[in-house]
Amino acid sequence: MSDVLMPEPADLGRMLATAGAFAVPVHDVRLTPDALDPEQIVAGDPVVSSLELGDGRGIREITPGVVMDVERDEIFVVLSGSATIAVEGGTTIEVSPGDVCLLSEGAKTTWIVHETLRKVYQTR
Repeated sequence: MSDVLMPEPADLGRMLATAGAFAVPVHDVRLTPDALDPEQIVAGDPVVSSLELGDGRGIREITPGVVMDVERDEIFVVLSGSATIAVEGGTTIEVSPGDVCLLSEGAKTTWIVHETLRKVYQTR
């Protein structure tokens, strides 16, 4: 058995999620609602909120629904929720907590958000 101390379950809510060279609190982060272009909405009534951390970094959340987007170069880590991301002319991927995804500049995507998705991201 190792001498590594593991956090107690009650402490997990205070831990940090990291992405790249920055750390963000997982819980108790207030996001600001963002305007979603109605042309992007395919189905449902999704709402997007975010917190910009500077230098292309931030936290973004989207509620259930289906939206289309044109991507920037971005890497993100899913903190909570789940979605299916269909890349036009390419693959379809399922994402859920802990998944890391890399999107390319100009990729046309359709996001089918099953459960409110929160992610930390870094763009170029």
